[in-house]
Amino acid sequence: MASDNPPQPDLLSNALASASSLVLLQFFSRVFTFILNQALVRYVSPQVFGTAAIQFELLLSTILFLSREGVRNALLRSSASSVARSSNKDSQSLVANITILPTLLGIPAAILIAFLYVASTSASTASQPHFHLSVAIYAVAASLELLSEPLYIRAQNELRFNLRVRAEGIAVVMKTTVAFAVLVIGDAEWALVAFALGQAAFGLAVLSTYLHAYGQGIGLWPKKITSEVHGNVSSKYFDPSLLSLSAAMTGQSVVKHFLTEGDKFLVSRLSPLADQGGYAVASNYGSLVARMVFQPIEETSRVFFSKSLTDQKQDPAALRSAANVLLALLLLFTHLLLLLVTFGPPYLPLALAIVLPPKYLHTSAPTILRTYIYYIPMMAFNGVLEAFFASAAAPADLHRQSRWLFAFSLGFVAVAVGLAKGAELGDAGLVWANVVNLLCRALYAWRFALRFFRERSGQSLVGWRTVVPPVPVLVVFACAAGATRWSERVFADVPLRLTHQVGHIATAVCCLAGCLLACFVFERRTFVQLFSSLRKR
Repeated sequence: MASDNPPQPDLLSNALASASSLVLLQFFSRVFTFILNQALVRYVSPQVFGTAAIQFELLLSTILFLSREGVRNALLRSSASSVARSSNKDSQSLVANITILPTLLGIPAAILIAFLYVASTSASTASQPHFHLSVAIYAVAASLELLSEPLYIRAQNELRFNLRVRAEGIAVVMKTTVAFAVLVIGDAEWALVAFALGQAAFGLAVLSTYLHAYGQGIGLWPKKITSEVHGNVSSKYFDPSLLSLSAAMTGQSVVKHFLTEGDKFLVSRLSPLADQGGYAVASNYGSLVARMVFQPIEETSRVFFSKSLTDQKQDPAALRSAANVLLALLLLFTHLLLLLVTFGPPYLPLALAIVLPPKYLHTSAPTILRTYIYYIPMMAFNGVLEAFFASAAAPADLHRQSRWLFAFSLGFVAVAVGLAKGAELGDAGLVWANVVNLLCRALYAWRFALRFFRERSGQSLVGWRTVVPPVPVLVVFACAAGATRWSERVFADVPLRLTHQVGHIATAVCCLAGCLLACFVFERRTFVQLFSSLRKR
């Protein structure tokens, strides 16, 4: 007789499909955003771009992150996909009630945070044309995204990643089109409104896509669930354990958000508007690869770790699969670090001369972009390690991490302010402080991973030697770093144009080929073993 329950989809296959879809989404999104920014930085002043890309984006991310991040992570940990397939309607309703909380609490929070932002804004920033109107539109844009949150969570727990890709893909096109159209049709006076309307179009497109996909409205008030157990009747709105986990993760997200966006907080308070524009350009360019590749990997790995480790903590095969996924990602990120450190510094000046608008060459953008050579791989390491931590940690571990995050935040502020006020580093000091902050957070999560696998498997499934390339590969990268820096000195007095720097570029091509060959010769077996073990799952 056939089972009443449909077969579970292969989790790793879904995760890999999700990763590829989200990478394509981020690539598509960032290409559109890059093109838009390339146009906008030529239309608007650094002051306007700094206000929109630093202060308004910080306002938006604060509203969204604090309203929804904790609930999202808690529901992934709760194995909500299995609950959704359960015949227990009460359990489904209790989970559905929690999915409403980001909307129910987030929209009032959007109004409050927008009001506090306006009240604390400097006179020079608030005096820009249509500033208050733009802030109000950003609050509306955040509210539109929060309205779609219950359906977003439902799609994630049903592993309908294609729906998210479609929703955000359409939204990016709308955002780009609306912002550029308003900027072109209007004049410079409406630049801030153009950014705001673009973001509002994004939120409306996301909401419309989810509503169309599910063909239903969104309930905005939780339903009381009455149940009877052994003759005792009880009424409640939420599952107590899931609500407690959501509250704990939401509280932790306050500190994590400050650590993640702390550089923007400080830049918006310590730097002139023109330098904020330079910082925004550098941040957009510097984090382009990180957002296209690392963000989807982090989100997908969080889904994979949450589902596999929550449902099958004692399953040796699940533990081995989770360890292999973690090791494979960390090993790839180690190679990324080697590539950026080897080729980034000698070739960054040429890249900046090609892509950076001339009026931004005299801001803090060039100096900040040099620090992104080290910031990008650190973002990658920290992202996947904290994704594992958030997926596997017990409530006691979360509380313990919150205390450490608070300590890291105090250290970050002290280092950031000291470096930012330094005559040599300036705004780049904020990025260096973030590098140190991410390193500390990654090491904390790495120690947790080591302990987690050791306690459950009785052996060390992960170790630092597995994520570091062999000595011959490191030697080849070191030689390549020396050769590229020698080439940089040789071509130091040559104009920064592709046609004049052919020899310098040829050196990079030869060195890159040597590094890739060394990886193939000395690490082929390691990569084959890791990925073959993943395919078996």
